[in-house]
Formats: sequence, structure tokens, C-alpha cells
Amino acid sequence: MAMNTLDLKESLALEAPPAELTPPLQGLWWEAKGDWDRGHRIVQQYGDRDAAWVHAYLHRKEPDLSNAAYWYARAGKPVASGAFDAEWDAIARALLGA
Repeated sequence: MAMNTLDLKESLALEAPPAELTPPLQGLWWEAKGDWDRGHRIVQQYGDRDAAWVHAYLHRKEPDLSNAAYWYARAGKPVASGAFDAEWDAIARALLGA
């Protein structure tokens, strides 16, 4: 995937996420578009660590902190406490390999 975080953010102007996005990135994308439910529905279907990380982020934003803590543990990540924008960027960078 040749996309970086700037490309991902620019793609938010589109009606749907770029086809090359993995399901965890699609979940992150939909949340950024303001559709938390759609993002959540996507990531809850997958059991890998990337999906769990996005799942954790979504529950932290909800806020459902105990549920978020569970998903951070499943992702093998520490529970985040900083700014949501910074976490979104960190997840996007990691998942894009950028």
C-alpha cells in the first residue's frame, strides 16, 4: 500500500474509503467521517491485533473505557490517554506502515 497518513486524511473527502484500505483502516476512516457505528461494525468482525487496536480507540472515544481497556490488551497496546487526534494519527501511521 503506497498510501500515507496525509493521503488517508485527504481521502476523507470521498464518499467511501479507498478500496485498498484494510478493514482496520476502513474502521478508522469511517470514524473520522463521523460514522462511529459503521467503523465499529467493521472492526468487530476481525480478531487480529490491528482491528483490536482500532476497536480500542473507538471505545475510548465512545467513551466506554473499560471496554477500551479490554481491546487495548487484545491489541497488545498500552491504554491510550492522550489526544484522540494524536492516537488516530499514530494508528494510521502504524497500519499504513508509514
